[in-house]
Amino acid sequence: MKVAVIGCGTMGTVHARDLYKLPGIELTGVCDLDLKTAQSLAEGTAAQAFASFEEMMAEVEADVIHVCLPTYLHKEYVLKAADLGKHVICEKPIALNLADAEEMIAHCESRGVRLFVGHVVRFFPEYADLHTKIEAGVIGEPGIAHFKRIGSHPGMAKAWYNDEEKSGGILMDLMVHDIDFARWSFGEVKEVYAMSHRSQGKEYALVTLRFVNGTIANLEAHWGYPGAFTTSTEISGSAGILRSNSRDSGSLQLVRSTISRSALAGVQVPGSPSYHDPYYYELEHFLASIRNNNQSVVTARDAYHAIEIALAAKESARSGRPVQIASKGGVPV
Repeated sequence: MKVAVIGCGTMGTVHARDLYKLPGIELTGVCDLDLKTAQSLAEGTAAQAFASFEEMMAEVEADVIHVCLPTYLHKEYVLKAADLGKHVICEKPIALNLADAEEMIAHCESRGVRLFVGHVVRFFPEYADLHTKIEAGVIGEPGIAHFKRIGSHPGMAKAWYNDEEKSGGILMDLMVHDIDFARWSFGEVKEVYAMSHRSQGKEYALVTLRFVNGTIANLEAHWGYPGAFTTSTEISGSAGILRSNSRDSGSLQLVRSTISRSALAGVQVPGSPSYHDPYYYELEHFLASIRNNNQSVVTARDAYHAIEIALAAKESARSGRPVQIASKGGVPV
């Protein structure tokens, strides 16, 4: 199967390198407005480099287009790829509003191509294990969950993150990971309450989700933390508690307030103690879903509902009031 990548920033680089490693996959092209960036990535992946999507598609063969562009460009290039009859993998969040997300899903369906959205947390072994244990009833009926996700501000590396009209801000770009995981684990959300604060170089959000099944989840996200990217999860149920913390492997920790040069070079990407990184397993799964015509563990409709909840959180933070979710049982109403 042949794949081409558009966007050679942090995520485009991670995904292109993983595609290059995947058996049975040929990375045919990488594209970025900065041709030197594309050429640098091409040198290590045996792909051809381009500065134009149209030029790339005229020169190389591809069964799948992987869109790793900034969020505000997702819709445009997903539609272009679908018009060419190509399956599409798109980075999360799917879009910045529900109308665009719906159009992207419908357009891909009308062109007979698959659309996958990179909610990669489902492919982190520790999160997959948490989900499996919840589904198996190890902790009984889930009651209260706490999620935390903190890291440096990506706007220090990529200016477009600072523009909420382009990135969606911390709720749409960072917390959407835990929103998707919580919905995957606990079902549909019926009410959202949120608080947020934004200042120079820092952004913080605290969101409470009330699920149809009675579970309550508190989600915390922070951009501007001076240390390593960190996540933690605690889920309590009627028969026990599950805990996971990405810092558990460490003992003594020193966090400095100064920002290193490496932090300015690119956006922080969370790691995982597995043989391959989770992005590799995500891509392997998506491409196998295309090859075998199987349903993916995360669908484009899941991605739609993740931003539906994130947008409700943004509205709640703005108004100071709880917001009811408009969809029931995963079907928009």
